[in-house]
Amino acid sequence: MTVEWRDSKRMAVTKANKKITKKPIKTPDRAKTKVPKTVAEAKKHQEEPGYWHLTDDEVLLRSPEPEDEYKTSDSWRVLRITGEFISGFDHLATITRGVSIFGSARTHPDDSYYAAAREVARLLGKAGFDIITGGGPGIMEAANRGAHDVGATSVGCNIELPFEQIPNEYLTKSLSFKYFFVRKTMFIKYSNAYVIFPGGFGTMDELFEALTLIQTRKIRNFPVVMFGSQYWRGLLAWLTSTMLNEKMISEEDLALIHLTDSPHDAVKFIVETCGPQVLGKKKV
Repeated sequence: MTVEWRDSKRMAVTKANKKITKKPIKTPDRAKTKVPKTVAEAKKHQEEPGYWHLTDDEVLLRSPEPEDEYKTSDSWRVLRITGEFISGFDHLATITRGVSIFGSARTHPDDSYYAAAREVARLLGKAGFDIITGGGPGIMEAANRGAHDVGATSVGCNIELPFEQIPNEYLTKSLSFKYFFVRKTMFIKYSNAYVIFPGGFGTMDELFEALTLIQTRKIRNFPVVMFGSQYWRGLLAWLTSTMLNEKMISEEDLALIHLTDSPHDAVKFIVETCGPQVLGKKKV
């Protein structure tokens, strides 16, 4: 390998190699580095063209930098997180018969999975369950719409994202969260079953968190329905041929999943598995 060395004395002067004489800094102004010192400055910075909107999750979870302006505020940020938990608990305290339905926000209304999600939610609502979703479009909208069709409680737990996600129009109770882990706690706490429709990383995240919590007995064993055998068969085949074969999971772990292509079968499984205990609860 040949490396060409350049004489630094002959090199043309550019912005990259131009010698810079530092001027004395009179104030601690760090505007040139675009590091906001206050919430107001941060909000103003986020309005600039081309700026990737920083979420509270990103600010909280990023690694600290030397002389980081935020390093002294993490402990205070706990108060905001606590407030978000309190608000969520207060608003969802009456949800005792919840079933959470997950799936892609990119599913169109003319998609067969959209129609199936709407029907599953309609049947669950008719049976007496409350429907909980992420409150956005796609499968979430379909599920909330199905609950709305039969006058069932239709909850949307939205999340602050770098791009705006507008709550769908079929919600009877709408919440907005800044932190993913607070929102995920609400799904787990107020659900008696999960229905997982085809989706992406977010859907997979909710699926495997529920399975992990059930497997480790952090929560009670509640029904986890995966809807759409054609979509999920590759994943399930890998779980069986690789994870189970390598003894990373047990057959009992796979038994936590109920796979179906029928809205009626999905609802029947949920009703038979947890219906007597859940539907016997007094409606608050």
